[in-house]
Amino acid sequence: MKQAKGKPSNSLRIIAGKWRSRKLSFPDLEGLRPTADRVRETLFNWLQERIVRADCLDLFAGSGACGIEALSRGARQVTFVDVSPVAIGAIRGNLSLLQAAGCSLVCEDTLTWLASSKRPDGPLFDIAFIDPPFATSLLGRSVTALEASGILRADALIYLEAAQEIASTQIPENWQLLKSKRAGMVYFYLYQRHGQENASQ
Repeated sequence: MKQAKGKPSNSLRIIAGKWRSRKLSFPDLEGLRPTADRVRETLFNWLQERIVRADCLDLFAGSGACGIEALSRGARQVTFVDVSPVAIGAIRGNLSLLQAAGCSLVCEDTLTWLASSKRPDGPLFDIAFIDPPFATSLLGRSVTALEASGILRADALIYLEAAQEIASTQIPENWQLLKSKRAGMVYFYLYQRHGQENASQ
């Protein structure tokens, strides 16, 4: 059901942490699909030993559900990247409502941003969330671009979400599959990167 453009018409619930059970609104935009509660609960159970004080990257951020959940559970910093000004504006509003610290918002195409992120003074991320619109080929292209960008720590964890099983040929060779699960029509995965730290860091 189509709502007025840009109108906040949907809500998501923060599952755990300092903002547990808080409900946030997000706009009704084509392709914007927050990671479901039960999927996020499983994901953050997988991440529980790594999330505290982690530097996180939320690509195709959309509603910001994963990044905000990470902040609620003790992440040190989250960078949200999304091409939609409406989505970024809604995330900014929700972060302000929560009085959240440690946030960076980027309104830019994800692949363009990754291609320009090879900067010597940039952060290295401990955890990355990648959940692009399902009806696209963006997942395979974005994991390749993320690995090439040099902004992941050597042992970074990467979460992927898709509408179908992800072929191993889409994944960089130095990413090891740790966990995978299906919930309804959603397939989700946790990988760990094996690589050397960027020499300039």
